[in-house]
Amino acid sequence: MTIETPFAQATATVQPDWIDYNGHMNVGYYHVVFDIAAEPFFRWLGLSEEYRERNDATTFALESHLHFLREVKAGDPLRFEARLLDFDHKRIHFYQEMFHGTEGYLAASYESVSVHVDFSARRTSPMADELRGRLSEIKSAHAALERPWMVGHVMSAHPPKR
Repeated sequence: MTIETPFAQATATVQPDWIDYNGHMNVGYYHVVFDIAAEPFFRWLGLSEEYRERNDATTFALESHLHFLREVKAGDPLRFEARLLDFDHKRIHFYQEMFHGTEGYLAASYESVSVHVDFSARRTSPMADELRGRLSEIKSAHAALERPWMVGHVMSAHPPKR
């Protein structure tokens, strides 16, 4: 099986109601649009609707870091790339980049950790073996990608020189 490296099947368009008083996409909608773009990525990872129903499991976000690099405005087309950085028996660490769909510039990046949850108990739970197997294959393929400088970045009023 060929593994898309990086995964690049998500797109969106900046909606007029996502625009703030500065005339560009409001910071809150970056989380929204990255969440929208994560859905097809998570399905591709194996966290499909069928998996969730079959295993009575889902994922919850634990932590996310956003980097705002360039503004986007109403009507701008967006495209996303995603990669699996790491995982263990309960957690998935992933990274996404948002590009302007026609101009091609990197507008924002998003790093996140999600946790696997037993939906009935609403408690963390180990992933099914089938999912861990799929994640292992994807992680190996995505390890060939250059690690973005933003991954693991620590916020500070005095950021280190790149």
